[in-house]
Amino acid sequence: MPAIRSLAFAAVFVAPTLAVAQDVTDGEKVFKKCMSCHSVKAGENKVGPSLFGIVDRPVASVEGFKYSEAMKAKGGAWTEAELDPYLLNPKQAVPGTHMSFMGLKKAEDRAAIIAYLATLK
Repeated sequence: MPAIRSLAFAAVFVAPTLAVAQDVTDGEKVFKKCMSCHSVKAGENKVGPSLFGIVDRPVASVEGFKYSEAMKAKGGAWTEAELDPYLLNPKQAVPGTHMSFMGLKKAEDRAAIIAYLATLK
């Protein structure tokens, strides 16, 4: 019976942690598509704003970055739920955005990159 409890514990507590860790690792790899325009260092803007601390940060709030009027008007915060459709198709999610990236079509890539970005605090 202790073996069954150990397996149940692992299934409930360990497996989800491993899945999240894998998402973060995969997200760091997917982020390479973003590196030419974005940094993950606080305060380091490139063509796009720094993505350090982006998850749950207010939209268009990185100091010193010149946002499009469309992005400034969006309002709200970059929650995981808001990031997903933006990463899928930035121009559809925020018409008028300056971001020229075509988007991440695979849901697992978007989930992984969001998991990675959520670790940057």
